[in-house]
Amino acid sequence: MDRIDAMRAFVTVVNAGTFTRAADRLEMSPQLVSKYVSQLEQHLGVRLLNRTTRKIHLTEAGTSYHQQAQQVLNDIDDMESQIGDLQTQAQGLLRISAPVSFAIRHMTPFLNEFQKAHPGVGIDLQLNDRKVDVVEEGFDVVLRIGHLKSSSLIAKRIAPVRLLLCASPAYLKQHGTPQHPEDLRGHRHLRYSYMELDTSQPVYRWLQSNRQDGISHMISNNGDVLIEAAIAGAGIALQPTFISGSAIKEGKLQVVLPEYEPEPMGLYAVYAHRQLLASKVRSFVDFIDGYFGAPPYWD
Repeated sequence: MDRIDAMRAFVTVVNAGTFTRAADRLEMSPQLVSKYVSQLEQHLGVRLLNRTTRKIHLTEAGTSYHQQAQQVLNDIDDMESQIGDLQTQAQGLLRISAPVSFAIRHMTPFLNEFQKAHPGVGIDLQLNDRKVDVVEEGFDVVLRIGHLKSSSLIAKRIAPVRLLLCASPAYLKQHGTPQHPEDLRGHRHLRYSYMELDTSQPVYRWLQSNRQDGISHMISNNGDVLIEAAIAGAGIALQPTFISGSAIKEGKLQVVLPEYEPEPMGLYAVYAHRQLLASKVRSFVDFIDGYFGAPPYWD
């Protein structure tokens, strides 16, 4: 016996006055309605209704049970309605994890516009360049940059992420401008500690050789630090254009070996489930898709 269905059948019979009218409201047969009520009485061990051929009468236990059951069903209906609103109207707290430099440089205008469009959604934005666990750490959406491997998570590609080698004009004037990847040997490398290397590409092979040789001119887990170091003449950095683009446009940095630019990575919105996706998550993913342009405005 489904206790909620039995409870709803009993309450509907009392409110409707007869089993026949209750059956019409519940869109089931009178026999099934009667069976539900009988099973409920057996479960409770008391008689709830005295039945005659023409009328029903509540017992004392039935009167008490009806009042409480009606409240329980009202609470269930209210709860389901509220949950339904969460699915149809974006609301609630949205927990987001995003890369540090990307979020600082590009997320604030987006989040302002998103919340104007969806005022019922609160934002809890956590900045971290490491790979967070979407499920274990309780995030609704994680923005990731890289070449994502297949997993049980859903990943929506938001924008391409170009990587460029760059250095200050003063550094290149002093140490020479590489014309070929082999010319990178001996240059000072400003290394991003979370960089994944695809050694099938020449630029990455240089980075790998530096790692193997133990050359650590500067290592940081933050790209902005490395770009500022490059502007100051500390060496050559391989960083995304969403960080380096403005300095390149202003002439503070010069692109090195543009013809050997690595394959672009991607900016992805990663979340746990596609079915029964909360409206706040769906609204976020739909809003960020295409927001930065194609190509993105920083390029």
